[in-house]
Amino acid sequence: MTNMTRGLLAATAAIALAAPAFAADYSFRFQSSDPAGNPNFVLHQSWAEEVTELTDGRVEIELLPVESIVAHNETQDAVATGILDGHITDLSYFSGKDPAFGLMGNPVGAWSDPEQMLDFIENGGGGELLNEIMNPYGLHFVGAITPGLEALVSAVPMDGVDDLKGVKIRAPEGLVQNVFAAAGASPVNLPGSEVFTSLDKKVIEAADYTVFSTNQAQGLNDIAPHPVYPGFHSMPLVEISMNKAKWDAMPADLQDILTQSVQDYARRLIQSLAEADEAAVAEAEASGEITIHDWSDEERAKFRGIAQGEWEKVASQSPAAQRVYDTLTTYLNDKGLIQ
Repeated sequence: MTNMTRGLLAATAAIALAAPAFAADYSFRFQSSDPAGNPNFVLHQSWAEEVTELTDGRVEIELLPVESIVAHNETQDAVATGILDGHITDLSYFSGKDPAFGLMGNPVGAWSDPEQMLDFIENGGGGELLNEIMNPYGLHFVGAITPGLEALVSAVPMDGVDDLKGVKIRAPEGLVQNVFAAAGASPVNLPGSEVFTSLDKKVIEAADYTVFSTNQAQGLNDIAPHPVYPGFHSMPLVEISMNKAKWDAMPADLQDILTQSVQDYARRLIQSLAEADEAAVAEAEASGEITIHDWSDEERAKFRGIAQGEWEKVASQSPAAQRVYDTLTTYLNDKGLIQ
């Protein structure tokens, strides 16, 4: 055997060892709206890895961080055209295409618990409606997850809707800001990077920011020691969707596995974030410096009633938004959450 033959055999053996034992039947590339290293991104990666296990390697999903291929608000077009195969992202990013996406993505005031939103999507007609709206854009909605119900940061005691009157509150533009204004607050448009300083300097008195554990970790509750928890206002719907043609090309058993995997992952994510919030609440209460305010069901319903007037305004902006409004309010009525 010549040296050249030995070299070729060694190279072939090395390639064989390096190659995977099998090739996936379906390989997809998804983009997240979270950056690499972000806890949410790490959790989303665990879902992608689980899909490979659940399908015995028939489906592989490569998850890319935000902005890897396109901007965070361009993934819908990228998925539709096949530049990406799917995405994990906040549905409301696409409200510019149709207000229906914004109303479904964060119907401010609708939810007091993540399970309410998931039940609406899975059993209350929300998921079917989303696919009716998304399919013409070339996407299939696989399922919903959520980072959880946001806690309200507040430097002043707040035990109900009346306490919002005149409060200078940081809120993002759009539906969130409109609902707070309708409730009597004075919304201020500030980037998230300025929330801490603005609270510290008393430029604002409260802030729609994020979940309790993050607020606590960033010291927001120390300078605004009257947080409202659980929150009553904002809980974004994060969609897991993919290219419709590629979804349709998969056999039904794989479609079922992916759908169920998202539902299971949503519950694990909620549990993980709830545990983080519980630990942060215990830390806050132990400090003796922070007073947590939990609104009654009556006050939450009152805020939801105010929000409904703003939902109606969004509903009038497109036929799809009207369908979201009708489906959402029917569900909330059936569950006794609005009158």
